[in-house]
Amino acid sequence: MASSLAPFLVKGKTAIVTGAGSGINLCFASLLLSRGCNVVFADLGLRPEAKAITDKYSQRSTDQPRAFFQKTDVTNWAQLSRMFRAAEDEFGGTDVVCPGAGVFEPRFSNFWHPPGSPESKDSIDGDRYASLDISLTHPIRTSQLAISAFLSHQAKASPQNPKRIVMISSVAGQGASPMVPLYHAAKHAIIGFTRSLAFLDEKHGIRVNACAPGIIKTPLWTDNPDKMKYFDEAKDLWATPEDVAEAMLTLVEDEAMVGGTILEVGHKITRVVPMFDNPGPKGAALSVSPKLELIEEVYDSLDSEGWGQPRQPC
Repeated sequence: MASSLAPFLVKGKTAIVTGAGSGINLCFASLLLSRGCNVVFADLGLRPEAKAITDKYSQRSTDQPRAFFQKTDVTNWAQLSRMFRAAEDEFGGTDVVCPGAGVFEPRFSNFWHPPGSPESKDSIDGDRYASLDISLTHPIRTSQLAISAFLSHQAKASPQNPKRIVMISSVAGQGASPMVPLYHAAKHAIIGFTRSLAFLDEKHGIRVNACAPGIIKTPLWTDNPDKMKYFDEAKDLWATPEDVAEAMLTLVEDEAMVGGTILEVGHKITRVVPMFDNPGPKGAALSVSPKLELIEEVYDSLDSEGWGQPRQPC
């Protein structure tokens, strides 16, 4: 498929990044700012390191880009719409959208802790899983809003006026695990969704690509005891959020990264993931050492009496 005709550089443009308060998304937002791109930080809150960056870039100036924090619950569609209005009000529109916020199948919204079980915060009558609202539904809805904004603006998106959407999938989108099936399902879905929107690049200049990080040392891991159980400090390697941010910028700016590209990121290595005949993730920091005791926890939970039955009111 042909790439959009006009080159795309982030300098002088505006981006929306959800989940920019920490981790990979913070690194990407910081990289964009360093390249002269305004950024709307859309998150529930900012970690101290993110607050320092938004403070640094808070002043209106002709010499440097600006950061703007928009408090956003990504599971709330009205708030997703509000962040686009904020970009319009503050910067006159947006050119790059990264619906990057995500979670690693927390215990409160986990396939093995069904709605109504003691660990789950998903309501038995809620008709939804919070983990999928964050990691899958929010990127889909944000993409709809982005495409609408790109096509309705006075300077309408086209191959001569290109725009960008960059997703965050994972190497989990190429594999499977009994421990976190909802997480794998969401990341597989992001890859399929991204590839399905590839045609927008050639026809409308809207390039939709996705980054597929491996094991990245961010608060999503280090602040999450449930997730750290999967990592063996003696055997496993990290990649850095800076590595992922650079790969995301490549997906945005590099003309070779045509619409629908999935770029895997490991320890000092990147790889374009083919749609067919994919040999699977290759290199360091792309998997963790298998821990049979974690699979045993799943088996044990299924052996418990009344698995999947809602708890009875007191």
